[in-house]
Amino acid sequence: MSSVLDLRPVLPTGAPRPVLPRRRTRVLALAEARWALAALVLFLLALPVYLLDGPAWLWGTLFAATYASGGWEPGLEGLKALKARTLDVDLLMVVAALGAAAIGQILDGALLIVIFATSGALEAIATVRTADSVRGLLDLAPSTATRRLPDGTEERIDTGRLALDDTIMVRPGERVGADGRVLDGASDVDQATITGEPLPVAKQAGDEVFAGTVNGTGVLRVRVERDPSDSVIARIVRMVEEASETKAPTQLFIEKVEQRYSIGMVLATLAVFAVPLAFGDTLQSALLRAMTFMIVASPCAVVLSTMPPLLSAIANAGRRGVLAKSAVVMERLGQIDTVALDKTGTLTEGTPRVTDLQPLPGSGLDDDALLRLAASAEHPSEHPLARSVVTAARDRNLLLAEADDFISTPGQGVTATVDGHTVQVGSPAHLLPDTFPESRRKAVAELEDTGRTAVVVLRDGVPAGVLGIADRLRPDAAATVAALTRLTGRTPVLLTGDNERAARRLAAEAGITEVRAGLLPQDKAAAVKEWEAEGHRVLVVGDGVNDAPALAAAHSGIAMGKAGSDLALETADAVVVRDELAAIPSIVQLSRTARRLVIQNLFVAGAFITALVVWDLIGALPLPLGVAGHEGSTVIVGLNGLRLLREAAWPRLTKDTA
Repeated sequence: MSSVLDLRPVLPTGAPRPVLPRRRTRVLALAEARWALAALVLFLLALPVYLLDGPAWLWGTLFAATYASGGWEPGLEGLKALKARTLDVDLLMVVAALGAAAIGQILDGALLIVIFATSGALEAIATVRTADSVRGLLDLAPSTATRRLPDGTEERIDTGRLALDDTIMVRPGERVGADGRVLDGASDVDQATITGEPLPVAKQAGDEVFAGTVNGTGVLRVRVERDPSDSVIARIVRMVEEASETKAPTQLFIEKVEQRYSIGMVLATLAVFAVPLAFGDTLQSALLRAMTFMIVASPCAVVLSTMPPLLSAIANAGRRGVLAKSAVVMERLGQIDTVALDKTGTLTEGTPRVTDLQPLPGSGLDDDALLRLAASAEHPSEHPLARSVVTAARDRNLLLAEADDFISTPGQGVTATVDGHTVQVGSPAHLLPDTFPESRRKAVAELEDTGRTAVVVLRDGVPAGVLGIADRLRPDAAATVAALTRLTGRTPVLLTGDNERAARRLAAEAGITEVRAGLLPQDKAAAVKEWEAEGHRVLVVGDGVNDAPALAAAHSGIAMGKAGSDLALETADAVVVRDELAAIPSIVQLSRTARRLVIQNLFVAGAFITALVVWDLIGALPLPLGVAGHEGSTVIVGLNGLRLLREAAWPRLTKDTA
């Protein structure tokens, strides 16, 4: 059985390939596997002696050792459960084996013990391999990093000793030692293990990098921005391990039913034994039929039907940068039929960008000259709009002039001397004189009518031009909205505290038709509760503190993790670490696939139980065949759930996805 995911990254051409250690639990490190192997070896030693009529004391001793090695652990756990007034299926299997031995079917009882122990070992291996596939992400982060000291010297230290604001050097072919931001240098970084991107991503000063990603041919100087224990990889591991401790509603329901079912099965077993005996059947025949009935009717496969698919889905999503906090979350995500999206930081990038450059007639400036003038004046400012202007100038490779006599006035703008001219950059309301011609105000009005923020540039007191600044729609926003529409049958709704004009402009670009703008946090939550009261199951996607009430009120909530507030991240059921909107329809589709596998498993388990029980009641089902059928169904449903660990299980939504 192979259930360990291939976590090997594709390195940039020419980069040396580092050796990646394997974090894979050895099979014999598991107690269940060791005892199952011991039982199997003892059984195989006893079998030829028994079949060849060897000494009874020899095969008897070997079979007894088989019973003890394969049955002591489930028997002990079953007795503990019985002491707590819970009837455990494991105990029933051991009782059935002992019952078979008591009527002379010692070989059949031993076979039951061996198959049951082997099945338990396979379940344990499947569980630990699922965990290994997630914890193996820790091996992607290097154990050591090169830290640059303030005096310029370097030292090699364990990555666990790195602290916030430390500076590390990442050379060609090395793995990044911690989550951080590039201070200087340029290189292509392979992020496939974190983001799933097939091609290396260009990184330069100001860009974010992640622990465990592989540097290309350049040298990067990186400032550590996240404690190693809180890196993206560590968070994936921590959240998935926490998720394994929770149970989905289906699992909880099945376990409740299991108790009643087990009691009913014991009563039915007694009836299967007593009724034929009352009508003249022999003791041995009646007891053998009853033991077989108890084995094949046990709900082991039913109980195992739910968690493997859900935990496998959580592990797969975690590798793609989507952290589902529990199995309950993974199950509920597939049930949603309505999606509500926040605007700023969710549907948009959350960073203002210069979208329009409009030099005014008579200013003698072209687009580049206007932008250079504004950016030179704004360069010393820390205001987000100022940074967007400076970024736009750098993107055009414009050489900025020195800004002297810089003054920043909150709420109004900045003033500076640039190339001997007094330059003012700020809001039209404060900088445009009342006598400014209406025809010139038209440029400002047109920008504001389309939801953009207008910024006026004055040179020596004379308006020289207008800049339009807006938060840019994420590149995958429209495709995500379309995919969610196909999945739910309803176009997502935009919930925002922004003004109606800006909200509708963004919504139109993304393909959203229903917009609720100007909402306070309680208004967003009220809208969600309204839909929930109408019977809808709402998924809310947001990132800010103002989204937290809606996230908490929704059937399911997803937070954008890159710049999300701590409150939103804590309140949400799942987190998209890399802010990739396209991951949202993918995780919904993956949840639905997991649910389908759960239903498949329940059908397979039910079919096996029904067929074997009917065969035993109306025919003569051999005990070994009954054992094989029961344990075989348990293994089948377990392996079926592990299918979602495969790389191909992550949905790549197309226009035909539904």
